[in-house]
Amino acid sequence: MEALEQAAESVTTQNDVDKGGDGSSQAPTARRKDSVKCSQSKPRLKLFSKVMEKSLQWLLDNASFDRFSIHFQSVSKQNPQLTEAMHKQFISQLQTLVQKEIESLVEEGDLQARLEELDKLEELAKGSTQAAWRPSGVPEQDVCSDLVSYYKKQEEYMRIQLKKLQKETAGLAQRVQAGRENITDTEQRIASAVEEWRGSLEDLEAFVLTRSSSESFQSL
Repeated sequence: MEALEQAAESVTTQNDVDKGGDGSSQAPTARRKDSVKCSQSKPRLKLFSKVMEKSLQWLLDNASFDRFSIHFQSVSKQNPQLTEAMHKQFISQLQTLVQKEIESLVEEGDLQARLEELDKLEELAKGSTQAAWRPSGVPEQDVCSDLVSYYKKQEEYMRIQLKKLQKETAGLAQRVQAGRENITDTEQRIASAVEEWRGSLEDLEAFVLTRSSSESFQSL
């Protein structure tokens, strides 16, 4: 019994501190107010904040003291003040935890940027006269319709890739043809040089023969 009373005093003291000047319970509320102020110019983010706030309030309202005390009946009968202090501390910690999770969701998921993109899509859709797609009620038709659209996109993509490949192939063919022409020209120049060399060699041989014949005649 004395242990329960001591626990009650400690929890009550902690609860009084939370009420008086603990920044942990007031800081999330302040951050939430700042978030609402910042989102006033962004309707979707403001709506999201309101929905989360109402959901949190609904959760806290359902975590009533009566439901909480059912799970601690023995403690509640012996020391109702301790049970009430535990419930208040539980509500405070639950509220803080849920608010942190919501803030983490907004920051890590870059929710503001996603909602802005959604606003842009909505603005673009306002000027469109084409009716939005709606399911026909026949799954087979909906699947086929979706597949046809997908295959059309793939076909268009393949056509673009084919044109690129054809253009690259044409460029390679031109370079190959130019290389062949260079090889043919080089072969012709080599053949001409060989012919000139052969002609020069024949002239040299004829000159040598003539020279040797004249020298033999003079020796006689």
